[in-house]
Amino acid sequence: MLNTAMAHLDAIKDQLRQHNHSYYILDDPSIPDAEYDRLMQQLLVIESVHPQWVTADSPSQRVGDKPLEGFQQVTHALPMLSLDNAFDGDDLREFDRRVRERLSKHSDRAIEDPIIYACEPKLDGIAVSLTYENGLLVTAATRGDGSRGEDITQNMRTLDSVPLCLLGKGWPATLEVRGEVYMPSAGFEALNTKLAAKGLKTYVNPRNTAAGSLRQLDSKITAQRPLELCAYSIGLVSDDNTLPQQHFDILHQLQVWGFKINAEMRRVQGIEACLDYYQTLASRRTHLAYEIDGIVFKVDQLELQERLGFVARAPRWAIAHKFPAQEEMTGLLKVDFQVGRTGAVTPVARLEPVFVGGVTVSNATLHNMDEIQRLDLHLGDTVIVRRAGDVIPKVVQVVLERRPASAEAIQTPTTCPICEGPVEREEGEAALRCVNGLSCGAQIVQAIKHFVSRKAMDIDGLGEKQVQALVETGKIKHVADLYALDHAVLAAMERMGEKSASNLLSALHKSKSTSLAKFLFSLGIREVGEATARSLAMHYGRLTNIKVADIESLLAVEDVGPIVANRILHFFADHDTLTIIDELQRAGVHWPEFDPVEVQSHQQNLPFKGFSFVVTGTLSSLSRDELKSQLQELGAKVASSVSKKTDYLVAGEKAGSKLIKAQDLQVTVLDESQALSLVANALEQVSKFNQVVE
Repeated sequence: MLNTAMAHLDAIKDQLRQHNHSYYILDDPSIPDAEYDRLMQQLLVIESVHPQWVTADSPSQRVGDKPLEGFQQVTHALPMLSLDNAFDGDDLREFDRRVRERLSKHSDRAIEDPIIYACEPKLDGIAVSLTYENGLLVTAATRGDGSRGEDITQNMRTLDSVPLCLLGKGWPATLEVRGEVYMPSAGFEALNTKLAAKGLKTYVNPRNTAAGSLRQLDSKITAQRPLELCAYSIGLVSDDNTLPQQHFDILHQLQVWGFKINAEMRRVQGIEACLDYYQTLASRRTHLAYEIDGIVFKVDQLELQERLGFVARAPRWAIAHKFPAQEEMTGLLKVDFQVGRTGAVTPVARLEPVFVGGVTVSNATLHNMDEIQRLDLHLGDTVIVRRAGDVIPKVVQVVLERRPASAEAIQTPTTCPICEGPVEREEGEAALRCVNGLSCGAQIVQAIKHFVSRKAMDIDGLGEKQVQALVETGKIKHVADLYALDHAVLAAMERMGEKSASNLLSALHKSKSTSLAKFLFSLGIREVGEATARSLAMHYGRLTNIKVADIESLLAVEDVGPIVANRILHFFADHDTLTIIDELQRAGVHWPEFDPVEVQSHQQNLPFKGFSFVVTGTLSSLSRDELKSQLQELGAKVASSVSKKTDYLVAGEKAGSKLIKAQDLQVTVLDESQALSLVANALEQVSKFNQVVE
């Protein structure tokens, strides 16, 4: 009898899943709502009689669970990267040119055939990642900073468009699906109407509402919001041989397994066809059932994606073509001038608040005095403000016919608004700069903020207000003074206290041991970012070598051009700068230094340079990602699939089809123990250089 009841329960679940798929994914309901309700009621009755039969993937489990106390952090197995943007047809054609150029280098011949692109509307929502193990949803997370996001599994389970278990068959044992959670326009309007009727505050735009709904600690609230998920890609896959080799086909396979995909997607040939698609969607944008802020174009073939690879923050094989910015008119009240870390004096427009691009805007960037003159901007003008997506609002035009007789021209400042020192404009530059350098209070605060930031000296516990207070009270005058601070001074500061003071002193002590690359970055040399700082460290090996480098020597460094070379030369020619660096070193700030010839030789001769690895299966002593990172550190290329170019396959438990393919292609197969031994021997050779390249 029990077996019969369980079989009946499973049959009802299967029916409801199929009906959910037809209704929420395909937009093609197969039964009347009343019949669906009857099936759901049967399911609820059986589960109430046999609560031990309730499973996490049951269609009944979408109403939300007990509130969370806070969100746990989830580390993405593969980073969720951003996309580069194109704002016009020329930008898009330039993207296509770069794609062809890079592919031509890889193939030693010009790529003449049009590239096949997958075109997808760029939904204005929140990027999420969902991980399925053996077909069951186990984790859902926000994008976060791209490396780590918040665990929103409990909330995502409440969305009808999220399959709790995958439909069909043939899915990988581990499948990470990435998508956008958004609120359709009709649902947003209905929600606001409901809130207004209750006298409650309404929401500003669908995107922010979707974000807030996903981050509710009480999933029952999320369950009441009209959210939808649209899948746009995959992340980590345990066996990618089960998937098609084209992005467009992968998305349609995801639809078979239960995911909603965008019906407006197209696959086209060539960049001009992409532009045609863009124009078509732009003309229909206001008639869509959801908000989009552009189109995403992706190279369709996975093999080409792999050859194109990534830059630091984005794939080279994809780009977002943004729609024209949203604009509104408002009044210019005044122009303030702000001073940045490098002394740049930047004008900022103070506006009559105006609602544009989904937010209320009261400030806008004016860039420099050239821009003010180009706009012919006067105080009291009516201006057009543009805000595109999350881009900082900017003044794009003056409405001259509305200029009042009392409008006043904006004067170029002759003194710094902070320290009242002189300002000047370097030849070839648009920006005005305060010449007082680190004797200007604004520049000191910004320089110290940069120095303590995570990617520089990584001194946790010093926020902008604390830095400002320390500078204003004269307790620190430059970055070296940080290391002279004592417990009594820190503990007496507002919102600091004994424990925070101790923690900050500990962080200061820990920061003294750093790398040359991080130290160079922390100094805030104009035009020298993380990558350039690392290149300088790798090229010279020692700070003393950089201090005495001439222009010709600096121009030989990767990433360094004439402007950057001059910035570095002038920075280390400044007596006050050298004094501060000496004080930092006397305070104990140190880093490993190496012979530059040896370092550069090391980089060119990493043990695994030129070798291709694939890692598959389950590893017991570390994660696959950790092993991949170690291999890459040693110069290896780590691919996602086995090919004739693969040199080694690292096979853990349950290696699957990749192991079979490697054996067929006679690729060298390493078990976990052999791989770790190989890596350990190689790491021993290069370990003394690791701190230089951090």
